[in-house]
Amino acid sequence: MPKRIQILIIGNNENSSNPELEKIAYETGSEVAKAGAILVTGGLGGVMNAACHGAKDAGGMTLGIIPQNDPSFANEYCDIVIPSGIGLARDFLTALSGDGVIIIGGGSGTLSEACFAYMHKRPIVAVKATGGVAEKYADQYLDHRQNMKIIGVTDPKEAVKTIMREIKK
Repeated sequence: MPKRIQILIIGNNENSSNPELEKIAYETGSEVAKAGAILVTGGLGGVMNAACHGAKDAGGMTLGIIPQNDPSFANEYCDIVIPSGIGLARDFLTALSGDGVIIIGGGSGTLSEACFAYMHKRPIVAVKATGGVAEKYADQYLDHRQNMKIIGVTDPKEAVKTIMREIKK
């Protein structure tokens, strides 16, 4: 049996999310599941929770890599929880756990994950009009290296279709 594709969704946590972002994250998680991929997140709230909820409702599998050492911190929609116990350094684990990355909104934590994925040439898609990191870096490179252009998309279906295509290249 071939390895299943793993898609990382990153974005705002529970302290900086909003219902519109969570709706987009829910729909994106659902599309990941419908594509037959495994959803990977940081396993906590906000965009992570909403994406996992969407994937679960669509019959998908979810993996949460949390910064704490206690699995009870993970959101209720994580099938598999990896309690890293390494705090924010877990961003490096999440970034490398996805074959590709979808950004929805996001702040500095999201940017750190995106930068690490970029340095390792993982394909990255950003949902435009979600603010934060996604909006700022859509259709751009993160730096002069031009490792991978972050592809801007307009909606969840396009995000998953695009990241699947880029992963398979």
